[in-house]
Amino acid sequence: MSETDGGPAAPELADRLAEVFDLVGPLYRRAYRKVELDSPIEGLSVGVRAVLTMLREHGPMTVPQMGRAQALSRQFVQRMINDAAARGLVESVPNPAHKRSSLIRLTEQGRIAITAVADRERAVLGQAAGDLTEAEVAACIRVLSHLLHFLDHVEVD
Repeated sequence: MSETDGGPAAPELADRLAEVFDLVGPLYRRAYRKVELDSPIEGLSVGVRAVLTMLREHGPMTVPQMGRAQALSRQFVQRMINDAAARGLVESVPNPAHKRSSLIRLTEQGRIAITAVADRERAVLGQAAGDLTEAEVAACIRVLSHLLHFLDHVEVD
């Protein structure tokens, strides 16, 4: 098998992908801290923000669905939902597909809060874009999406 048909990559490419991972960790941690520092206006932790973002993008979901989508424990997601519900940002509604697993949906207050956070983030990211091109950003998204998909489906010995 070759690298074009899903076989092992050349050692040099594996080294380059390791460089990607070496950057993603610090990038994630810095973004995490930035969100924590910038979100007090809305009172959102990073976990609550992630739940609100997912509901904004995908509509009402169950707690187990959110946990699977983010590779997080159901218990952690439930704590984030409880925090968001206590602030009036989400609400439980009956799930026609499953009587015991309610759907969680954004309230209007939740939609306003997550939109404000996303708008602020986009403004900052617009400044960070610098001289990057659309093609470079598209390539970055493609690589990161590929790695995420691979890690979700690979069995490591």
